[in-house]
Amino acid sequence: MLSAELKAFYMVARLGSITLAAKKLGLSQPTVTTQIRNLESQYSVELFYRGGRRLSVSDEGARLLPMVKALMQQEADIEFFLRNSGQGQGTLRIAATAPYYILDLVKTFRERLPQVEVSVEIGNSQQVLEALEEYRVDVAASSQLLEDARLIRRVLGSDPLVLAVHRNHPLAVHDHVPLSALAGHTLLMREPGSTTRRMTEELLAGAGVGVGPLLEIGSRESIREAVLRNIGISLIARQEVPHDPQLRVLSIENAPLLPEYLYCLKERKNARLPAAFLGVAQEMSPA
Repeated sequence: MLSAELKAFYMVARLGSITLAAKKLGLSQPTVTTQIRNLESQYSVELFYRGGRRLSVSDEGARLLPMVKALMQQEADIEFFLRNSGQGQGTLRIAATAPYYILDLVKTFRERLPQVEVSVEIGNSQQVLEALEEYRVDVAASSQLLEDARLIRRVLGSDPLVLAVHRNHPLAVHDHVPLSALAGHTLLMREPGSTTRRMTEELLAGAGVGVGPLLEIGSRESIREAVLRNIGISLIARQEVPHDPQLRVLSIENAPLLPEYLYCLKERKNARLPAAFLGVAQEMSPA
């Protein structure tokens, strides 16, 4: 079977990078490289043009790509069908940008279908929506508003952005600050692809506020730990700030609401487990 080699080819062709493909597949770079080379040598075909560190899909690779995509789609459909066929059992896969909204839904869902296995992976908005579009999860909760005819969307709730600071930070003496108060301070930010980062950048740019050195940290948990160590300050959704005597939460001028949406592919909304989860979300959605 060529499943592993074809998946490696597809990911490298789509992402244009062995490094990114390996990360997406959860494999090492040498493993992905070997899989590509094995596929090429076995059939005496060149699937990529190699120039230095860059890879570009060859003519043969370009003709192969839609066939492999169709094959991977069929494999995903078969796997989805099997997971949703067993009465009272099966597996529901969820991706979310944060646990706060989704875990309440999971709790109710598990109470109604206790035999169903549930997996929840956490990532930024870009990552969770990619996982949904690539059929790696069944539903996705994201703060990014996406208009896509292939998807259905439910509103789970919204939360204002606040400023989290250490209690010894100069801004901690205030309860409310204008955006101009952030000028010159070290700002802790999520990685590109995060809706919180995008909203923060748009908010500051719109107000003409320039902050101090930017410190990029790739998870909300690490950002909270950095604030606890008084390394910097961060704009964050209110319920993401933990209860800790070392922290102060300040409201900010013109604070936008950070929404949370639940997405599902329309073609799968009537399948047993996604439909049940969407039903729970509909019952628990805000009025």
